[in-house]
Amino acid sequence: MPATNKPAQSGRAKAYDYLKNTVLADPDAEGGFISEQEVAERVGVSRTPVREALLQLAAEELVQLVPNRGAYIAPLTGRDLRDLVELRGLLERFAAERVMADGTVPWRAMQKVLEQQERCDDPASAKEFIELDAHFHTLLVEAAGNSMLSRTYTALRARQVRAGLVALRRSGTRHAEVIHEHQAIVTALANGEVEAALAAIDDHHAQTLKHQLTTT
Repeated sequence: MPATNKPAQSGRAKAYDYLKNTVLADPDAEGGFISEQEVAERVGVSRTPVREALLQLAAEELVQLVPNRGAYIAPLTGRDLRDLVELRGLLERFAAERVMADGTVPWRAMQKVLEQQERCDDPASAKEFIELDAHFHTLLVEAAGNSMLSRTYTALRARQVRAGLVALRRSGTRHAEVIHEHQAIVTALANGEVEAALAAIDDHHAQTLKHQLTTT
């Protein structure tokens, strides 16, 4: 029986993916307007699917559509950062309690990601480090087995990566601190220590927010 080919991604989907996961995850893009033509050329589509993708991103409040100017990428405010960390904390704490109760803790997969992060110890690897950071936390959330929870968490990714890159660029010690904080989370999860895992998650988010707020 012939293999079924995966459906080709639509032009709008390609533009949306590029804008959300590349453009909007870049701290250097904050405070600027998105060029529909540049995105279209980069992705290899016409401007129409780019415009459609921007409308979707505007509905998700990731860009602001300004008449006669285009799509504006507003900088993350202190309030934005606090709200982001608070929501992430709620979702991750719930996921940690669920996986520990169900015996589905993905600590081995999280440990492997952590080991990859340890090797990203130079400025040129900052984006990869933060991408791995997002993957580390997503593994925990997805292991909870709640699809709506996972979709909600995934929707935070662009803001999460952008905020993480800002903190990493402005702090010479953040790389080592994140590794230490992540290891505390994995160790507690692997040992079945619920309170220690929740405390480690809370501490990680508190330290993350502290570094992010010093850059705003």
